[in-house]
Amino acid sequence: MKKYEQSGVAMTCRGMEEYRRMFALTDGLLAAGEILDVAAGASSFVADATRSGYRAVAADPRYGLPPGEWLAEAAGEIGVSSRKIAALADIYDWSFYGDPAHHRLMREASLARFAEDIASPDAQERYVPGALPELPFASDRFDLVLCSHFLFLYGEQFGEHFHERSLLELLRVCKPGGEIRIYPLVDLAWKPYPGLDGLIERIVRQGASAERLPSQLPFIPHSDRLLRIVKGGVHDSHCILTEETL
Repeated sequence: MKKYEQSGVAMTCRGMEEYRRMFALTDGLLAAGEILDVAAGASSFVADATRSGYRAVAADPRYGLPPGEWLAEAAGEIGVSSRKIAALADIYDWSFYGDPAHHRLMREASLARFAEDIASPDAQERYVPGALPELPFASDRFDLVLCSHFLFLYGEQFGEHFHERSLLELLRVCKPGGEIRIYPLVDLAWKPYPGLDGLIERIVRQGASAERLPSQLPFIPHSDRLLRIVKGGVHDSHCILTEETL
């Protein structure tokens, strides 16, 4: 059976439009308050969001290393992943990216925006070393927490206990009434994460609500859903919970 072969967690590059589609983000949701991008890698989402006037922070364990190492790893990953994707091109839905060549160009453009942003004087405020399941942020800080292509995708490398602790940590740093969105819900063999229903049950017992919503980024097989978790409690901004954001 075909699958995407990956050893270790890839440092990938994705931009604002991909995030909007992956997580079904609206302008209202992005503007509701401070955003956290967990396991962000070299994605330019935070750079793109900052340029658009939104408040966003990225966390990744690699940010504790010299920036040159981040960029070198991300550039190398673009080459490696592009070759893997081209070899599996018949598996993917190209309605958004067009073809493997354009997919690579988008990765390279995202990396360029990321590289420019981390060179800015205030970059340390936006790019914070941190890894699940223990993040270096205060409780109840973020209005929107995003996690792209890490949880569930690497289910064979990180067990269910790690995933449970990680979801609880995302809840901890999320404001009451705020949202967590995770995408995709499949592993590297494009199979649904087998322990997801049990994890959702345990999250709900913590007073949160959880549901699967349609994603708007057709690409990976069987990845047409994202997980939306809303932390229990009252939030100052009602924008997150309005019908316009769904």
